[in-house]
Amino acid sequence: MKCPYCSSDNTRVIDSRPADDNYSIRRRRLCDDCGKRFTTYEKVETIPLIVIKKDNNREQYDRAKVEAGILRACHKRPVSVDLISQLVDTVEVDIFSREEKEISSSEIGEIVMNRLQELDPVAYVRFASVYREFKDVNTFMDELKKILDN
Repeated sequence: MKCPYCSSDNTRVIDSRPADDNYSIRRRRLCDDCGKRFTTYEKVETIPLIVIKKDNNREQYDRAKVEAGILRACHKRPVSVDLISQLVDTVEVDIFSREEKEISSSEIGEIVMNRLQELDPVAYVRFASVYREFKDVNTFMDELKKILDN
C-alpha cells in the first residue's frame, strides 16, 4: 500500500478491525519512511452488478450515484452524513442480497424511497418527485396524502 503523503511503498498495518458496516475491514497503517499514519478500508470484491436504465441501456452499479441522489434529497434537512452513509449501506445490502447480476434502476429507486420514507419524510418527497417525475401538482398531492395517511 502506498503512503498518501510521500508515496512510499514502505508501509505496515498497525491495527485492523471490522469497519462500522461489518462488510469491510478498517486498517490503520504507518509509513516507515515519513512516519505518518493513515486509514484504508478493505472490501470483498463482488460480482459487478449491472443496472438496467429506463431507456434499456445498461451500466455498472455505482454507489456514488445512489449516494448523490440521497444527498440531494436530504439537502438542508436534519440528516447526518453518517445516517446517509448507513442508508446507502442498507440499500446496497438489499440490492446485493438478491444475488442477481442485473437490476432495474426502478427497483433501486423503490428501495431508496422506502428507506428514505423511514428516515425523513421531506427527503422522501423530494426524492420521489424527481424519481417518479411528477407531471403536475395533483400527482404530487397524491404522494403527500399517502404519507399523511400512514
